[in-house]
Amino acid sequence: MTEFVLYGGKGGVGKTTVAAASGLALARAGHETLVVSTDPAHSLSDSVDADVGDEPTEIRDRLYGVEVDPDDGLERYQEIFETMEDVLEETGVDFESEDDGIGNAADLFSSGIVPGSDELAALDGLATYVDTDEYDHVVFDTAPTGHTLRLLDLPGIMADALSTAEAVHEQVQRKVNVQKTLVMGLLARRHTDDPTAMTEMRERMSRVEEVLRDPATTTFRVVTIPETMAVEESVRLVEQLREFDVPVGELVVNKVIEDPGDCERCRENKAVQEDAIDDLHARLPDLEVWRVADQPGEVTGLETLDRIAGDLDVA
Repeated sequence: MTEFVLYGGKGGVGKTTVAAASGLALARAGHETLVVSTDPAHSLSDSVDADVGDEPTEIRDRLYGVEVDPDDGLERYQEIFETMEDVLEETGVDFESEDDGIGNAADLFSSGIVPGSDELAALDGLATYVDTDEYDHVVFDTAPTGHTLRLLDLPGIMADALSTAEAVHEQVQRKVNVQKTLVMGLLARRHTDDPTAMTEMRERMSRVEEVLRDPATTTFRVVTIPETMAVEESVRLVEQLREFDVPVGELVVNKVIEDPGDCERCRENKAVQEDAIDDLHARLPDLEVWRVADQPGEVTGLETLDRIAGDLDVA
């Protein structure tokens, strides 16, 4: 069974670095591993010092990477909603009538709840690999906190929206005349060759929602840094993840000063960091904390990632 690990947290805490190091550790332990970047500001290529494209790319033995293309995610899902807009215009189906059995569900198409390309790309990345049997582990580098929380809400929203789309399709077939039904058929063929596309996509979203909440397959690790503001946001993120019933694993504290040496300022910074880490322990006592040592210089390349992987108990 493929295991899924999602790394998330506020911007600038090193999620990509930790996700890549985690993938490297799993690969070195003999596991076929894919690291998926769903952050629109892709930096996975920089982190592993290799060109990573929008299809799985081999980085080293057993380690693969992919940077999900936001435009691809947008196009894949927006076509369903564009089809519904065309159907409404061409057929004049009345969404507001209570007799239709659809009611205000159509607001999904007009209220702006249909998400933007960043979240759609991330969702598409999850959906693409959620039932994969090619890898032992799939590691997701997610976007900063706000995007991630919207992502976790998306599968349910999309499933509801697609249920509405299916209802529209059924209503059109049931209520409009032959000419308008032909229009619907033309519109459907224009956007997809598969008449069951909406049903299959809804089932796909339901599957993503199920996997995200299954502790047997999925773990969400919160990445943070030892600073007061970062700790505050991390605590809120854990609380929100639990509201979504997403299984939260370890807390990864990145950029920890381990040996300040004779540097007075470094010793003072380390003291501040230790206070922040103590606060994290106190407020989330049920979660294990992994400390990742601060790295000198630029944090890129497999050699550096290997040092970071030594601080992660993932394999």
